[in-house]
Parts: sequence; structure tokens; C-alpha cells
Amino acid sequence: MLSRGGLGGLGRVAVWALLCGLPAIAQLPAAPIAADSTQAQQGSISGTVVDADGDAIAGAHVTLAADAQAGERKVDADGEGYFSFTGLAAGTFKLSIAADGFATTVKTVTLHPNEDVETADVVLPVASANMDVNVSLSPYELAEEELVVEEHQRLGGFVPNFYVTYNWHAPRMSPGQKFRLAWRSIYDPANIVLTAGIAGVEQATNTFRGYGQGAQGYGKRLGAGLADATDGNLLGGAFFPILLRQDPRYFYKGTGSILLRALYALSTAFICRGDNGKWQPNYSSVLGDVATGAISNTYYPASDRNGAVVTIETGLLNAAEDGIGNLLQEFLFRKITPGASKP
Repeated sequence: MLSRGGLGGLGRVAVWALLCGLPAIAQLPAAPIAADSTQAQQGSISGTVVDADGDAIAGAHVTLAADAQAGERKVDADGEGYFSFTGLAAGTFKLSIAADGFATTVKTVTLHPNEDVETADVVLPVASANMDVNVSLSPYELAEEELVVEEHQRLGGFVPNFYVTYNWHAPRMSPGQKFRLAWRSIYDPANIVLTAGIAGVEQATNTFRGYGQGAQGYGKRLGAGLADATDGNLLGGAFFPILLRQDPRYFYKGTGSILLRALYALSTAFICRGDNGKWQPNYSSVLGDVATGAISNTYYPASDRNGAVVTIETGLLNAAEDGIGNLLQEFLFRKITPGASKP
């Protein structure tokens, strides 16, 4: 004997149809095929990993773990810092994001059925250990790191471009570091070669006739050129900057309108950054130019020597020429200085 409801509704209809000789089953609508509920509810979680400046962190390690399920999945972010997990059932997930040099960050994401979730940018802070290393450096050590970078700056990979910093917040140099940068420029082989070439041009055009011609005349022109370079670097790049506590470098601006950048570059012939970080009259450069011109009167031919007034005028003119050089620094020289640091 069947229990109550044993055949069910369809069973009773089928028995009745057979008893009546009717094709009742054939006339019934087919039962719908159940969809794969697992596939219908699959979703995804994706996002982008960046640093505090908003730059993508390529290769960041991302781990996905579900609170209610065993196991975990891992992927590495691509070159744009992007990651994605697909084929996920609804639930609550934990994302663990890590990268070398950065602190690990954990996020919780809730995924509803058949939902694609793109998280807000995952910002990884710099690891505290790295921050401690930077903080522990003394001002002198920070300046030393910057100085090493400057000593490798060369126009076209050849001509020294030591007296410019592309770091607007470059730390002040110590007196010893100022002298070192000046001396490094004086004995650099490329500068000596350039001075020798200029002496050759002066020889060919018979500039400074009092030196004469021949090997002796060329030697005097070369000696005068080397003396000018030595005096200019030591006085304008070391002695006066040390005495007056001023920075002899050009601080590359790189931002703002072309007009503002041009005005800034030209003005640096007469203003400079002091060791106290404040802008002030560029006494070091102007006095260096004037003093160098005065000293040159002791070894240039008598016919080419200048009086005191002319020497001062020449010094001021040289200072203005420094402004033109800085204009080139602002708009041209960085483009032809391989490996120039990011401003």
C-alpha cells in the first residue's frame, strides 16, 4: 500500500492516463532543465596596486582567501599593477597584497552572486624598515648621495654638467663638499680637453697677440685658459660659497609656464639659494666672476689687460652670461644629459 502522497501529482496523473487509455504524459509540458547554479553565480574580484604617489606597482603579490572555504589563490599584478580573480562563488574574501619594499596590506571584499567587483586602488605604504633607513641618514650623508649623482652628469655623456641639481629639495653641501665639487670640475679630463681646444682656436685666430705664435704661444694660451678655469671654479664654486654660505649649484625648476621658467633661469645669475634654504643675492657668483677677471690681469698680455672699472664691468657681464647658461640648463641640457635624475 502506498503511503500518503507516495506517487506524487505526476504519478497520479500518469496512472489515470494509462487507465483511461489516453497519451496524457505526451501532452504534459516538459519539466525545465535546471541550470548549473554554480556557473550562474560565478563572479570576479579585480583591482590595481599603486604606491603612495599613485604609480603602479608591477609584480605585486596578491593572495585571495575565502572566509568560508578552504584554500587560497595567488596571482602577481601585471606591469600596470592590475590583478584579477575570476570564477568566484558568492562570499566574503580577504585580499592580501605584498611587494618588495612595501608594507603588506589586507582588504576584505564581499562578493554577491553573479557580481564583478573592482576594488578601489590598493595603496601600499613604504615598509617601515625602509623609512627608518632614510630617516637615520645625516644631512651630510644625504648631501653626499646627491653629490655622487651630480658628479656623473655629463652633456652628451662627455662634457661635465656637475653644477646643476635636478632635485629641488637637494640638501645643502658642507664646505668640504663644495670644495670637492669645484676641484672635481677643475681636473676633469673633458674640461681640460675643451680648454686645450679653445686655446687652439685662439692660436689659429691669433687672439691675445702678445702671447705670440708657435708652441710657446700655444702653451701660454693653454696655461691662461686653465688658470681661468681654476680661478673661476675655486672662487665662484667654493671659496665665496663657503665664506658666504651659499649654494653654487643651479636648481632645475622644470615646472610652470615657459615664461616663468625662463625668468627664473635668467634671475639665477643674480640670486641663489643660501645654505639656510632661502633665496638671496648671488654674491658668490658675481664676486667670483669679478675676482677671476682681476686675477687674469696678472698673466694676460699687457695689451689685453683691463683696468679696475672694465674688470668689474666684465665680471657683471660674465654673471649675465651665467644666466644664459642657466637658461640652457632649464630647457636644453637636461635632455642631453644621460641618466639625469627625475626632478
